[in-house]
Amino acid sequence: MDKNLYKPRIIDSQIDEYLSAFGALCIEGPKWCGKTWSSAFHSNSEIYIADPSGNFQNRRLALLDPSLILEGRHPRLIDEWQEVPQIWDAIRFEVDKTKEKGQFILTSSATPNHKGIFHSGAGRIARIRMRPMSLYETGHSNGVISLKELCNGRCPMRFTGKVNLKDLIDYIIRGGWPNNQEVSIESARLLPLQYLEAILSDDIERIDGIKRDKRKMELLLRSLARNESTTATNKRLKDDIKEIDNEDIVVETVSSYLDVLNRLFLIENQKPYSSGIRSSVRVKQAEKRHLADPSLACALLKATPEMLLNDLTTLGFLFEALCERDLRIYANSFGAELYHYQDYLNNEIDAIIALPDGEWCGFEIKLGANQIDEAAEHLLKIKKSIEKEDGKIPKILCVLCGMSSATYQREDGVFVVPITALAP
Repeated sequence: MDKNLYKPRIIDSQIDEYLSAFGALCIEGPKWCGKTWSSAFHSNSEIYIADPSGNFQNRRLALLDPSLILEGRHPRLIDEWQEVPQIWDAIRFEVDKTKEKGQFILTSSATPNHKGIFHSGAGRIARIRMRPMSLYETGHSNGVISLKELCNGRCPMRFTGKVNLKDLIDYIIRGGWPNNQEVSIESARLLPLQYLEAILSDDIERIDGIKRDKRKMELLLRSLARNESTTATNKRLKDDIKEIDNEDIVVETVSSYLDVLNRLFLIENQKPYSSGIRSSVRVKQAEKRHLADPSLACALLKATPEMLLNDLTTLGFLFEALCERDLRIYANSFGAELYHYQDYLNNEIDAIIALPDGEWCGFEIKLGANQIDEAAEHLLKIKKSIEKEDGKIPKILCVLCGMSSATYQREDGVFVVPITALAP
């Protein structure tokens, strides 16, 4: 690759950090999110296991003797290693033998079953997850506000420029796929469709050799799209398929197919946060549903810009998904984690950033500037309730919005930040 053409990613610093600490690094994530490109940038030699040239010569060589493909300058990239799971053990053995750091970079767009893998690689092979590009990485956020600084209470007032609703819709439909950023919106709609077709036609069987019902998997994906950014249970997904698509599917199948989608990095749910927030009120443990990128939900819903303009409810859920995708990417860059909060008193917080020191920050996500007052009042109400119950109160509260043109702190202490101004 021509490294001069490489567009920096937030994950770059993590790659360097892990290569300095471990013998090998495995970068996992959905297809087409940029894993190979970033890995090649950080490597000094590479081999592509899925390369079809020479009748899949590289794959056949790896099957014959995995150690043969390890030869090359370090760090050596081994792309799509899961095609030959025995590669994992060969790398673990090599790392153990030489004790050198930063020898190999592996990429994987699927988590294989453990058949054929004898060792976990713990302590030798680190794992990090790569996601589609955030708005900051695509250039659609000016990045004047750092999430890390915001979580420490620092958010200077700045005008960030007018935001057009049609632009936000464009960002959602286009998604964070590197190859989708310089094409027309009409062309951009095609990539998520092709992504899903590749999953349904090939990947769901190749992951473990088990043949699955393509039709039922497609119905489940549609239901996930309809329930994007909600805490729908597996039973709710089953019922949704019955109500909307008039097709029966058992809960056990839903659960099994969701596991496959997890292993393909096609879904990444938002876990509930409870530790220390409330002392006596029971907290729900449902995960908030997310596809890997909101563009996938758009593709499954056959959503056009015109449709979303006329359906602000659906647009609101998709905008929430966009923001939570970016919050997760930014938070992970400094060791924080993304959660959500929901209790049995119907108190909810869209997004919670749990900081490495145990503190937490609460975010409400709103598309329109006219919703900021209501969102701020909601956050303050929950904070007061938590305080009354002797729970751990948030370090900061923030309304993350779409249509605001400035960053600022309200008189009540709540911050307001447009998603198009946020960076790590």
